[in-house]
Amino acid sequence: MKFQSKTTMTQILDTLFAVYVKRVPDVKKITDAMVRKGMVTNQNEIINDHVAFRTMGVPHLGIASFEKIFLRHGYQRKEFYHFEAKKLDAYWFAPPTPDLPRVFISELKVDQLSVSTQNIIRSYTDTVTSDPVDALNLEDAAAVATYFQTPLWELPTLEDYKLLLKESEYAAWVIYNRYYLNHYTISVHALPEPFNQLEAFNAFLKEIGIQLNTSGGEIKTSGDQLLRQSSSVANMVRASFANQKSRDIAGSYVEFAERSPLPEFAHLKNSELRREHRREGFETANADRIFESTFTSQLKK
Repeated sequence: MKFQSKTTMTQILDTLFAVYVKRVPDVKKITDAMVRKGMVTNQNEIINDHVAFRTMGVPHLGIASFEKIFLRHGYQRKEFYHFEAKKLDAYWFAPPTPDLPRVFISELKVDQLSVSTQNIIRSYTDTVTSDPVDALNLEDAAAVATYFQTPLWELPTLEDYKLLLKESEYAAWVIYNRYYLNHYTISVHALPEPFNQLEAFNAFLKEIGIQLNTSGGEIKTSGDQLLRQSSSVANMVRASFANQKSRDIAGSYVEFAERSPLPEFAHLKNSELRREHRREGFETANADRIFESTFTSQLKK
């Protein structure tokens, strides 16, 4: 990611991205292929539309805790989204400068799950007795970046992971992966023709062997037709559970977004379009399908 200046937030994002790239081999695979195709000359030329994080809606955690990191550094909370079937809430956060990515933070409504699933989750999260973000120096980039990778509860057992997986694949993902970066997003509309449209970019992805999330179709389109999104299927990671057990589980993935100009700016040339001229925010129906990039239904295709 390339930023206009070095700030605490850019240092945090750079560190998160470095860890993410190591955990998600598809990132380098896609970037290297984009360079070979002449779309970009290096990773820094790729515009990051947004990054996403998943949280547990329990005392001292969830969005109310996690958002403090971004609000402190100039992000503004924007629209609210609700995903009834998946029992999730979310907000997106607008960055203070256009070179920074948007942030999308979701939260599992734990109290809406079955009692047995709630008990499993709380057996881990109840050990968090105060908001851990309040103990951080939010101006210390290294400390904040470390927090994202620091276990907040004990390592789960494989048995508990499997039980959570049956009712909420989101819960299973978070209980193991915690606050790891869930995905970053390539701004497809910023790429040279013809790859600035998802049809061509998705075809390119499939040519290089990237498996796409097909839930709701490969391309998820907003009601106003101005936001189109697709995503890869999560790369698998070897997870070590308690009691020295291990198995492959869903890690993180890559998303791809195409934001069209708003009607009042449709007359502008591509070279004249800026972020504020394009469709902002997110779409509940699109995001609902994108969540499934880590779900078994997509991993086992």
